[in-house]
Amino acid sequence: MSDRTQDYRLPAGGLIDRTRRIRFRFNHEWMDGHPGDTLASALLANGIHLVGRSMKYHRPRGILAAGAEDPGALIQRRVTGEPARTDPNWRATQTALVDGLEAESVNVWPSVERDLGAVMGALSPVMGAGFYYKIMQGSRFMWQRVYEPLIRKAAGFGTCPDLPDPDRYEQRHVHCDVLVVGGGPAGLAAARAAARSGARVILADEDERFGGSLLARPRTVEGHAGPEWVASVKAMLKANPEVRLLPRTTVFGYYDGNYLMALERVTDHVSLAEAPAGAPRQRLWHIRAKRVVLATGAHERPLVFGDNDRPGIMLAGAAQEYLHRWAVLPGRDVVVFTTNDRAYEAALDLHTAGATIHAIVDARAEPGPALPAAARAAGIRVVTGYVVAGTTGKTHITGASINKLQADGRAQPHCLETIPCDLLLVSGGLSPVVHLFSQSGGKLRYDTDRLAFVPDRAVQAQASVGACAGTFDLAGCLAEGAAAGAEAARLAGFDPGRGAGEAPACDSEPALGSDSPLWQVRYAKGTEFDWGKPFVDLQNDTTAHDIQQAAREGFESVEHVKRYTLTGFGTDQGKTANINGLGVLAEALGRPMGEAGTTTFRPPYTPVTFAAMAGRDRGDHLDPARLTAIHDRHVAMGAEFEDVGQWKRPWYYPRAGESLHEAVARECQAVREGVGILDASTLGKIDIQGPDAAEFLNRVYTNAWKKLAVGRVRYGLMCREDGMVFDDGTTARIAEDRFLMTTTTGGAAAVMDHLEDYLQTEWPDLRVRLTSVTEQWSTVGIAGPKAGILMARLASGQDLSPESFPFMSWRPAIVAGLHARVFRISFTGELQYEVNVPWHQGGALWDAILRVGVDLGVTPYGTETMHVLRAEKGFIIVGQETDGCQTPLDLGMDWIVSKQKPDFIGKRSLSRSDTARPDRRQLVGLMPKDKRRVVPEGSQIVEPGASRGPKPVPMLGFVTSAYWSPALESGFALALVAGGRARLGVTVSVALPSGEVPAVICDPVMFDKEGARRDGLPAA
Repeated sequence: MSDRTQDYRLPAGGLIDRTRRIRFRFNHEWMDGHPGDTLASALLANGIHLVGRSMKYHRPRGILAAGAEDPGALIQRRVTGEPARTDPNWRATQTALVDGLEAESVNVWPSVERDLGAVMGALSPVMGAGFYYKIMQGSRFMWQRVYEPLIRKAAGFGTCPDLPDPDRYEQRHVHCDVLVVGGGPAGLAAARAAARSGARVILADEDERFGGSLLARPRTVEGHAGPEWVASVKAMLKANPEVRLLPRTTVFGYYDGNYLMALERVTDHVSLAEAPAGAPRQRLWHIRAKRVVLATGAHERPLVFGDNDRPGIMLAGAAQEYLHRWAVLPGRDVVVFTTNDRAYEAALDLHTAGATIHAIVDARAEPGPALPAAARAAGIRVVTGYVVAGTTGKTHITGASINKLQADGRAQPHCLETIPCDLLLVSGGLSPVVHLFSQSGGKLRYDTDRLAFVPDRAVQAQASVGACAGTFDLAGCLAEGAAAGAEAARLAGFDPGRGAGEAPACDSEPALGSDSPLWQVRYAKGTEFDWGKPFVDLQNDTTAHDIQQAAREGFESVEHVKRYTLTGFGTDQGKTANINGLGVLAEALGRPMGEAGTTTFRPPYTPVTFAAMAGRDRGDHLDPARLTAIHDRHVAMGAEFEDVGQWKRPWYYPRAGESLHEAVARECQAVREGVGILDASTLGKIDIQGPDAAEFLNRVYTNAWKKLAVGRVRYGLMCREDGMVFDDGTTARIAEDRFLMTTTTGGAAAVMDHLEDYLQTEWPDLRVRLTSVTEQWSTVGIAGPKAGILMARLASGQDLSPESFPFMSWRPAIVAGLHARVFRISFTGELQYEVNVPWHQGGALWDAILRVGVDLGVTPYGTETMHVLRAEKGFIIVGQETDGCQTPLDLGMDWIVSKQKPDFIGKRSLSRSDTARPDRRQLVGLMPKDKRRVVPEGSQIVEPGASRGPKPVPMLGFVTSAYWSPALESGFALALVAGGRARLGVTVSVALPSGEVPAVICDPVMFDKEGARRDGLPAA
């Protein structure tokens, strides 16, 4: 352990709290910083540039930028004494310095300085563009046994935590009139102008401080220094009750309807001891805005030249920000390489702070008039018409070699000189941050003057202002922001007042010369590899040569090149790489930059943790567990449960020492020979009311419904537009204008959405209202030969006998002293009553049934028994006998498809020749010849002996359900088999790893084919 001193921290200045020191540890070494530091600024203050290694070649990586655009400064973040609090792939430039912070370099072993993975650099000649694709095309054995295991082991950054996350995460849904994204000068001006109108305004910025470029460059606005003006505007906004300020909040996604999502880091900037009690770590914001103002700024581009990836190479604007915001001098012996005038200001600022600027190397022959002259006046050497062709050093830059540009735009083969330095500042111009604009559906255009892609045509209610719109001067940013904020408020319905859109005054800035396009330093023929690799993507080790190779191999689409070369695939999503990559590709293809196109900007803008996405919906709250009103009775009886959708349903009720199969056999026997009861409360129930309710059902179901009498029940089947079965269930007519529909337990929500979709979009003229009443009714099914005896006891004095209460009807009744609806329907094939009582009375009904039926041997049964009983009768379960590819005809249910109705959902699709093909997979029964066998569900069905023949084996179909039946004294199954109904009596094989199991195709109805038992009669 050692202690470093902050040798590169200036004695004064910056926006840090010098009254306090923070102890932190990086790569097991203790260091000091201050509140307000990021990990990156604190490391630079301690003289550390080397923070990690690249993905493929394990080359040294340093701190390139100061924000989200940094591609290489990734670390593993830990909290001292809290092993569960560890996060991979945190960017050092966005990691707030707090007490207890421990950080480690990722993708290194045994240390970042002596990483043995660096030997991968020797393989770079064979690991160029398309390397992963090409090795996949070789030997399958080598890929599966050698290449893939090695690649998987080497891939990735950081280590995922293996302990449960102890922190809390929240989500908020808010609406606002104006959302301003970006708290720089343009965003602050926009928010202030909009807030003055009385509109509800949200101002969000990913940084801990508002201010943007005003914190990084000395500027004066309305007579105040930049940070002071920012503080005054922030105070004004904070005092406005209609304004919500969200610092440390990244708006990462822009979706349809001005719906945006943002991640707020609520307590990541404070230690655990300082975090407010009960505060979440992060909060996910769901924002609906009437108008959006995007003021997301711009990223500075690096330059592409030989060995441009060494630690100690930094963006000029980033060095300026470290200097003014954190009072850190990133280096003392500095060389600047630029294609624009902005880097001169950074050089002058570092010169004033005490750094030695050895040279400003400008690729342009004629830079602007003001800043280069100021640099020369300060005694700084300015070299125009030259480029940095390469660098020296190992884990830190030690020198920059400069070459003159020839008339053909290539660097001369011979180096003019190598200038010793410990910091090389680069600036290739500015790239507007158009990510959110593009996510919103907006279109970009290439601006040849700004050398950047800028917003062109917007499709949502938003405006882009400031640097993200290509306006890079402070006066222009302030003017655009103020005007856009006032206009957004006006369009949202508020009066911004006179003068609200006037631009804040600011000091004048020096005139800038034109930027020069330099997508890569190209070398004279024969010297291309003398200066090392010219990296475009510093995280993925993609070079300019890789992109040129992709173009030579026929890749012209930028999306294809991105995937082939991995350009922009990293955690930074190519924020500093993509535009240079496009420029290199355009040159390789001989096309203008604007015609090369751009890659797709997808959310999230920066990574979002799974925990934030989940919020409080994790662990027991990941998915709500829905319980019936009888649930505690099932628990008391020792039921085992299964999850059906969100419901906890009794699976079976084991007695002491009973296995699943023994319990199910006992329950099946009770229902077939005596009486069993089932909690059916979970079935979906939809109350359908309105004058057009019958017409609505007639269109939804495949069979006819208009003539169904009040008091009767009918089974219905729903299809999608493609004719495939969607759901099924019974529906009862309660009154002329009222029906009660039941659905499958797992399909209830989907059916409700399906019905509402058609009512609201296809048939808005129908006078129908739908209400989900699933949780308003408790339902108990009473089934078996003795069900009538039990019902007679429960409904004393009321005739509910099968003779007076016909099958598929319902009636109100008093059951066990409770007002109920009783339905004569059957999913078991036995005499069955379904008793519906108000939800809260379900427990009382269950208790009464068990009490009254003791001498009858009344037996609760679960879903597994229900499956056996219904499968014996050939009754389907949607989602088990179907997978979205079955028509009613495939299921042998053409009897339920009306031939007289003019239309219903899916009717036209059922008339297609394809849906009537005789070789489609059809529902059949399957009886193994060895009656002791129960074949696994999902097993493949083949011709006998086929599995022993050539591969691949033709598949006839598959098993959908399979059980042991006590009534049949055999294993049996339902299956979907090609042309199955024409194969009745044919022997097929069920292919299992242990061998083929012979089985005979039979009718799917295997028990009580005549259906006599549903009326309490013995089977024929």
